[in-house]
Amino acid sequence: MIPSYKRTVYPLIAIPFSNFARENMLLNTKTTALVLIDLQKGVLAMQVLPNPASTVYARSKALASRLRAAGGPIVWVRVSFASNFADAPRARVDQPSDMRALPAGWDEFPEALPPSDVIVTKRQWGAFYGTDLDLQLRRRGVNTIVLGGIASSIGVESTARSAWEHGYELVLCEDLCSDLSAVTHAHSFKYIFPRLARVVDSESITFE
Repeated sequence: MIPSYKRTVYPLIAIPFSNFARENMLLNTKTTALVLIDLQKGVLAMQVLPNPASTVYARSKALASRLRAAGGPIVWVRVSFASNFADAPRARVDQPSDMRALPAGWDEFPEALPPSDVIVTKRQWGAFYGTDLDLQLRRRGVNTIVLGGIASSIGVESTARSAWEHGYELVLCEDLCSDLSAVTHAHSFKYIFPRLARVVDSESITFE
C-alpha cells in the first residue's frame, strides 16, 4: 500500500542565512534569563553541525558566567525519564527514539552547576509543557529569554515557539546552537527564529 503522503527529503546543501553578528545588544539583567537546552552528557556526545557540541558548551558557559556575575538567572534544561520510561512520550511516530539504548548517565550535566543556577527537567522536546519553567522565570521577574542549546530544530525550536506563545521576549544565540544536520539548523535560523525572536551571536550581548 502506497502512503498518501510524501516524506520530506532535505537537500544535501546548507541553506544560507544572514550573519547574525550585531554591534551590541544591551539587556536588562533584572528581567533577563539565559535558558540552555539539553547541554547534557548524552547530547554533548553527539556529532552536530554547524557548531561542534564542545564549542556550544564552552560558549554557553562563558555567557552564563557573564550573566551570573551581573546577577541574572541561568536555567539549565535537561531531558530525562523514569528508569522504566513510564513518563516518556508514547505516541506512535515514523521515527521513534530507542530510549532503552541510552547509555548510563546520558541525562547528567558534564559538571556540577553553581547552586544559584536553576535546573529544569523536561520529558519531551519543549521546556515549558509539564515543567515549572514558566513559574521559575515569572517569579524572578523575567520577561526576556536568551536561548541556546542542542538541537536547534528540536528542543530549542520547540521551546522558542512556546516562549513566544507565553509572551516572552526572545533572543536566539546562533553560536550557542547546533543540530543533527546543518540543513535543519539553517532552516530554523532562516525561516523560524527571525519570526519569534531577535537572532544574535552571544558575544554581542552585554548586560546592565
